[in-house]
Amino acid sequence: MKYRYACLVLATAVILPVTCVPAVAAGTDDPGTTLLPPLPLRLGEDNPCTGASEETATGAAWSQATLGLTRAQRISRGAGVTVAVVDTGVSPDVPSLSGRVTALDGADEDCVGHGTFAAGLIAAAPEKGSGITGVAPEAEIVALRGTDDRGEPSPQRVALGIRTAADEGAQVVYVGHALRTGKAELASAVAYAAERDALVVAPAAPDAVPREELGPGDEMPVGPYWPAAAPGVLAVVDFGPSGLRQKNGPPAHEPDLSAPGSSMVSVGPKGAGHYIGSGASLAAAGTAGAAALVRAYRPEWTAAEVSRQLLTTAYPSDTPRLDPYAALSLAPGREKTAEEGYAKGVSARLPEPADSGPRNRALAIAGAGLAVILLVGALAAVLPRGRARNWLPPGR
Repeated sequence: MKYRYACLVLATAVILPVTCVPAVAAGTDDPGTTLLPPLPLRLGEDNPCTGASEETATGAAWSQATLGLTRAQRISRGAGVTVAVVDTGVSPDVPSLSGRVTALDGADEDCVGHGTFAAGLIAAAPEKGSGITGVAPEAEIVALRGTDDRGEPSPQRVALGIRTAADEGAQVVYVGHALRTGKAELASAVAYAAERDALVVAPAAPDAVPREELGPGDEMPVGPYWPAAAPGVLAVVDFGPSGLRQKNGPPAHEPDLSAPGSSMVSVGPKGAGHYIGSGASLAAAGTAGAAALVRAYRPEWTAAEVSRQLLTTAYPSDTPRLDPYAALSLAPGREKTAEEGYAKGVSARLPEPADSGPRNRALAIAGAGLAVILLVGALAAVLPRGRARNWLPPGR
């Protein structure tokens, strides 16, 4: 895929920092490139709602190859699993999410677009003319508000969203924001979700820091961030195509996993076009999709077991890197049948060890042959000497 680099502002003038991200090519066989519009994080008071993108990424995103989605989705596509998106809302009219979004309490209106973008990373189905797909393209989405209509989050909204998601039966709860306050109520909401077997996934760093939160000479905050720091939450940080985080990204606080989060491509709140964005919140969205894959493939596992599987099968690094295929293919237990929704011809278990009988027999025959050879060699050395002495002992 070819890239043209352009400095894109990830938010309005009230958001820091300004980030350079690569735009996505129009297609692998297209000599030209298409610049995708940047995804806003929040909107200023006078900014209009995010509209439809007029650009479409026809090729696959770099993150899809990095996560090994082609192989992982042969094992699981997230069918039967509900992922809650606690964010700016999710538009149910986006073609790649059509028929799979249930919005509660007005969350079907997404003025900012961040929640819809994240939902696309989690569960967008491939559309004709586009190579972009979500991690779990058959998962269901339940949308809940964690922000106001401008994208400003609050601990109260996020906590209520987490609790409501758990009450609605969501198996995975994605939270799209990292908050510096609200420890008590957000930790309580996470515990409430855990009691109902819902796995909460959240960013371990904010995507950007509002200018008003930084005074002259102030350094970037280092956390902790909530709900990511709460016990039981899968806290995620981002990396980009180079394998590194953006240099000007806010510091992460004790992340459990890292996942693709820079130069991410997904849908906007209207139409079938695409946006581009970066941040730990987008890495958390992909991780929530991976959790949906595992929960669909292993419905008998608890939320804690799914979290542990994602962690133990992650690629070793300073912060372990999400590997959905390993989380599925290295899963212990019995092999599912085609009738249970497991694809024929795909085995997620290691083959049974071969019968040791033939091997043991071969070793025995080889050992006997070696003994014969040694005996013949010994006789060849002893017989001539014996004949020369007429078979008398030495010295006689």
